[in-house]
Formats: sequence, C-alpha cells, structure tokens
Amino acid sequence: MNADELKRQAAARALELVRPGMRLGLGTGSTAKHFVDLLGRRVAEGLDVICVATSEATQAQALSLNIPMSTLDETPALDLTVDGADEVDPQLRLIKGGGAALLREKIVAAASARMIVIADDGKLVPTLGRFPLPIEVVPFGLEATRRAVVAAIAASGAAGKLTLRTRPDGDTLVTDGGHFILDAHLGAIERPELLAQALNMVPGVVEHGLFIGLASGAILAGADGLRLLGQVE
Repeated sequence: MNADELKRQAAARALELVRPGMRLGLGTGSTAKHFVDLLGRRVAEGLDVICVATSEATQAQALSLNIPMSTLDETPALDLTVDGADEVDPQLRLIKGGGAALLREKIVAAASARMIVIADDGKLVPTLGRFPLPIEVVPFGLEATRRAVVAAIAASGAAGKLTLRTRPDGDTLVTDGGHFILDAHLGAIERPELLAQALNMVPGVVEHGLFIGLASGAILAGADGLRLLGQVE
C-alpha cells in the first residue's frame, strides 16, 4: 500500500467522527484533500455540515464538491478540525506548514473544540525537526526579521540553515495572507515550547509551524493498520 492510499485510510477513519450539524474546519495538504473528497461524498448523500477552509485551495476544492462553506467571522466556533501534519511526535506536538497554509491552519485549529491530525505513520517522529520548520514572515524588513529569527533559534538551543521558500518557477512564494516563508532546517528541535515562545517574540514573524497544545488526537495509517494517538473519539 503506497503513502497516498495510507493517507486516504486515515481520512476515512476521521470521517467517522463527523456528525450531522457539525461545524468543521477543513485542513490543507495532500492528506486533508482526501478528507475533503470523502466529506463531499457524504454531503452529496445528505450529510448536513457547515465548514471553514484553511486555505484558498481547500476552499476551491470544497466548493467544487458543493460542501456548504462559511468563514470564521460567520462561524467563529468550530466543533472539529481535521488536518494533516508534516511531523507529529508522541506528545501530539506538530510541525505544519509544508503547504504554506500554517497561519490559517493555526487560526482554524485554535477556534475548534478538537483538532484531529490525519497522516501516514511516516510522519510520526520521536523528535520534531527533521522536516524544515516553516516560519511565516512579513516581506517588510525581511533581512532584519531573518537575523532575529536566527537569534531566537539559537536562544532555544537549536541551530540550522534558514532558506526563503520559493515557487517551482524560482519566484518567492507568497502565502494566502501575502507573506513570505522562511524554512528553518534544524534537524532536531529538543525544546519546541521554548523555540515557539522565542519565535512569537520576533517582530515580523506572523506565525510559525510549531503546533503545540492544539491537536487532540492523531490517526496514523501504516502497513499494519491504523494507529490512534491521544483522544480521537
């Protein structure tokens, strides 16, 4: 079974958590895309839900499937968000943002009573940091912000190279919010809470991809079946 099939298994299991009348947050990325596809089928069969997307891409996908959509201004409290992750550790701390939607993903997750992560089991790591940590920054004062980010990383006991994320055509990637992303290639983040606090203090940093205390549970699909972490039900 390939990784894409595993992701779909995790998405299908998460769909079992959805009840009629729920207010749902829809994640972004390859695994979340499977969840939205499967949810669209249920909606076509008569499931009554209202949803908020974490990106323009997810919004477009959901609308194409006739999923009823709202905004956090209209629906500020959500029952459940289902989203993927680039990494998850046994304490349900996450790295997210590989799809450049980390800011909206974190806002939606924070507005939800529960966040469930869906992924293949290759995303489970003992220590965060193998996947580059996305840090969303404003374009103004980029070099000053970059230097402050380097200092914040060092103060947390980590170290590594910072790269400005670009699109396949070589131009600088711009997020849905009009920001840039610095990817921190750290290898290992031994103290993610400390790093998160340090990055939060940097002017120019809009958000970072450390999701701590937001995920209620995780559904991880592997060759041996599904593995559940935390409180899934």
